Amino acid sequence: MPSELSYCEDLFNYSRRESRVVTVGNVKMGGGHPVVVQSMITSDTRDTGACVAEVLQLFNAGCEIVRITAQTRKYAENLENIRDGVRAAGCEVPLVADIHFKPDAAFEAAKWVEKVRVNPGNYADKKKFEIREYTDDQYEGELGRIREEFAPLVTLCKDLNRAIRIGTNHGSLSDRIMNRYGDTPLGMVESALEFARIAREEDFHNFVFSMKASNPKVMIEAYRLLVARLAVEGADWNYPLHLGVTEAGDGEDGRIKSAIGIGSLLADGIGDTIRVSLTEDAVHEVPVAQALVEAIPSGGCETGVKGNWNPFEYDRRQSVTQEVGGFSLGGTGLMRVFTSRKKWDAVSHKIDQMGDFKPEIVLEDSGVLALDPRDNEAISEVNQAEGPRLLTVADGLGMPTIAAFRLLAAKADARHAILLKDTLETSKDGGADFLPILLKASMNLGSLICDGIGDAILVQGEEAPGQSLRLSYNILQAAGARIFKTDYVACPSCGRTLFNLQETTQKIRAATGHLKGVRIAVMGCIVNGPGEMADADFGYVGGAPGKINLYVGKQAVKFNIPEGEAVERLQDLIREHGRWFEAPEKVAEV
Repeated sequence: MPSELSYCEDLFNYSRRESRVVTVGNVKMGGGHPVVVQSMITSDTRDTGACVAEVLQLFNAGCEIVRITAQTRKYAENLENIRDGVRAAGCEVPLVADIHFKPDAAFEAAKWVEKVRVNPGNYADKKKFEIREYTDDQYEGELGRIREEFAPLVTLCKDLNRAIRIGTNHGSLSDRIMNRYGDTPLGMVESALEFARIAREEDFHNFVFSMKASNPKVMIEAYRLLVARLAVEGADWNYPLHLGVTEAGDGEDGRIKSAIGIGSLLADGIGDTIRVSLTEDAVHEVPVAQALVEAIPSGGCETGVKGNWNPFEYDRRQSVTQEVGGFSLGGTGLMRVFTSRKKWDAVSHKIDQMGDFKPEIVLEDSGVLALDPRDNEAISEVNQAEGPRLLTVADGLGMPTIAAFRLLAAKADARHAILLKDTLETSKDGGADFLPILLKASMNLGSLICDGIGDAILVQGEEAPGQSLRLSYNILQAAGARIFKTDYVACPSCGRTLFNLQETTQKIRAATGHLKGVRIAVMGCIVNGPGEMADADFGYVGGAPGKINLYVGKQAVKFNIPEGEAVERLQDLIREHGRWFEAPEKVAEV
């Protein structure tokens, strides 16, 4: 990427990105307004009563914008009844129609709801996974065709005072984009900008962008690149951003993955509205999103320093390998998990029963050097010394965690390994709510890991020994830094879903959860299925009511399998490709 690109005003001091105001019904986003929390209902859009009830439930939980799928014009027509039911209940929460594939559904939906989400990858394109070369003239011809499809919707939304979200998904980039830019953050950005230029040609500016991906690294890089590109385009390209990690999954894993992606960007001042996508009842997404907004750090630590890493392409900081506590640490090796002496002593009697959640290195025995990254004299002394050292940031400095470790990484020679911490304050509250601890740890550690910073981690914001170790490993897994268990890409339910996602995901977890390093995607429908399969080894995708298609990578290989047989057939498919092994005996819970 060009060196002049910049996505953040100051990597070491929090400042929120300035964006223009976009109005969605009675809600304003951007322009300094608070970050808006939204979610999406899971009910069938044809079922007016169920949809109205779920919209009201989300609103009462604190959701400020509610999205509803409209997969065809017929479904979109019922948005009028849903809107009327919600308004009759005295609720003015803005409604958004989620559109894929069907421009006529978007036209119908715009009549009844305050915002329309379109996906540039499939709004006017049919994805066939075709490989072909486009000449410049052919490419321009494709853009002309897209303009013919999209410009009329822009005009209608302008006339009706609606908003639009230009929502790119990593898993559903068009063949045209894939062939020219590849399955990359750059391709995601270019896909969105094509649609944005059409909107601007129509003098329509009431739109927002999103750059969603199931891989937090890809998602973070795509949003950063988008922000940098918008700044290059000009000051009036300061449109608000909708943040989300798509197909994050459920439970702790879904919350951790969301916090890494969404939280990292919020911590850099990026984002005006967020949706946490969990494979759970939608109402559970709202408190997670609210807690992420509350966790946004403030303040900073120093000015005039430049980061020495590429924020647009992941590249791990190359420290020199060293032996610490009997383990090899640094270089391209495994990121190690530290714990305190107190926690080690608490679990030492059952370490051989802790499976993949074992502590590895005791902090007090590691020889780590704790520094104030603002202390130039101390860092200069370390840099002049022979041999690599293990460094960390000292506790109790009153600095934001991300900024402090970035500053240390910028000033210390790359040969020195860095021990990351989730917080610079050790927890002494055994009864603290775990969700804010989980989200803060994921935000801080995940952001730094995705920057390529760090060789080991220490979770000290959670007092419980077993829980802090589980959180450590789960953060490393979600950030793609250390794979120790099966990885799942599971979409949230919506009105398009062709089977019970929550029940099915749990069945698949139970059947495959021991397959370390295997990535399995569970998709309720075809919208993002094939594209997200590219990031997964195997896929389980709803093809029709009661029927499942199975994938290897992004290639469908088994079709129309009865749902009752599909999990077993997925196991067989994994066996056929040599990735299956029998589950070991269960180990003690920690």
